[in-house]
Amino acid sequence: MPQVGQVLNDRYQLQERLGRDASRQTWLAVDLDAQPQTQVVVKLLALSPEMPWDECKLFEREAQVLQLLDHPRIPQYRDYFVLDHPVDSRFSWFSLVESYMPGKSLQQWLNLGYHFSEAQVKKIAVEVLAILVYLHELEPPVLHRDIKPSNLIWGKGQRVYLVDFGAVQDKAAAEGATFTVVGTYGYVPMEQFGGRAEPASDLYALGATLIHLLTGVAPADLPQQDGRVQFGDRVNFDLGLLNWIGKLTEPNLTDRLSTARQALKALNHKHTLSPPITNRRPTGSQIQLHKSARQLKIEIPRRGFRALDVLYMLGVAGILSYFPLYIIRLAVSRYPGVVFWLYFAVIYLFVSLIWLLLPALQQTHLYFDRKRFEIVWKVFGLCYWRRRGKTAEIDGWRSVYADPEGRKGVTIEAKRRYASSSMSDVERVWLIQEIRDWLDPAFRNFRVKPGIFTDEMLDAGFDEWIYKKEDFD
Repeated sequence: MPQVGQVLNDRYQLQERLGRDASRQTWLAVDLDAQPQTQVVVKLLALSPEMPWDECKLFEREAQVLQLLDHPRIPQYRDYFVLDHPVDSRFSWFSLVESYMPGKSLQQWLNLGYHFSEAQVKKIAVEVLAILVYLHELEPPVLHRDIKPSNLIWGKGQRVYLVDFGAVQDKAAAEGATFTVVGTYGYVPMEQFGGRAEPASDLYALGATLIHLLTGVAPADLPQQDGRVQFGDRVNFDLGLLNWIGKLTEPNLTDRLSTARQALKALNHKHTLSPPITNRRPTGSQIQLHKSARQLKIEIPRRGFRALDVLYMLGVAGILSYFPLYIIRLAVSRYPGVVFWLYFAVIYLFVSLIWLLLPALQQTHLYFDRKRFEIVWKVFGLCYWRRRGKTAEIDGWRSVYADPEGRKGVTIEAKRRYASSSMSDVERVWLIQEIRDWLDPAFRNFRVKPGIFTDEMLDAGFDEWIYKKEDFD
């Protein structure tokens, strides 16, 4: 078993053990042959019969890939050899020597209770992305597959180094082959657990790492919604940065930023990114909401009459209309002069009946973009009423509220008043908040305190009813 002071291969003197698991050891050592003598890292893998073959394969691959890499923020390959039955060991050991990156890992800083600032998190993101640009644009691309705080060293001048390439994958070697599933739970996207890794998989791991730095909580311990890590309510940083991290950690590959270069460019334009799709829709609600940075679409279904209900009501209306028609026939035979008024009364009753049925049959569509908005009412997919206005004339917090006329819908004011169809109280509160969030992202961390009546809000001018979300969660 290797010990402090032992010299391996007549060259590397072990100084301090940095890590150890069942079959691996990592040591800080001194290269005695170097002039001047320099510190190096020696990784050892015991060739025991119980060792899984994948362990040996990954160890050899790390050595092979490191020989091909040349980047100042990545450990340099120095040596590779086999120790045949060293003292106090029944097994031979594979040995990999690489350059030492001085500093503490981000995990060590987190363990010490260090709180990273927004500027530091952004700097770390930029430096790691620069490394990933180099790795992913090699031919063939190199995937790290295990980015996490313990594999990122924070050195002098707050420089960041990416270490531990024990899970590295040469993507070309994996074409048509089965991947070895590696990585750390919480930092690994689902496609990697499924045996597939892409450059975007490393971006997900970076995003999960940044979430850990921002919140101080490992991503595996944070709640999830639709596969997305929920962390925005735990920090008070720039919403553009949080949104950008959300795009790194999208669960679906098609929604995620796909390359490190693209991610760097997006970070520089983070306030123009479309937000990740949110889903706070009340359970059971049929309202459909589609949100992007440029457009918001809301579809409110008809309020409650199914096709059979409509046929039933029309049948009842037909039966009831028999009596007025019978009276008209009698009146025409006896009093010809009242025919006009009777026909007018029947038409009035019929139109009134349709008007009463219309709200139950109508679908409401709300469309917003950064210039205009419109509210469209449809029956059986056909538009029968449309209202338009300018989005710039809407003050999100003062001009979007519950319908004051008692229909429990959403009212929008932009020089004039526009009202949507009615909905449940829970849906109304949710939808008002979604519209306000889209109109003014700066208020995403604020909510209107529930249980307050609309009239009171209007009388008070809203201000006294607006609270930070954490004040009443």
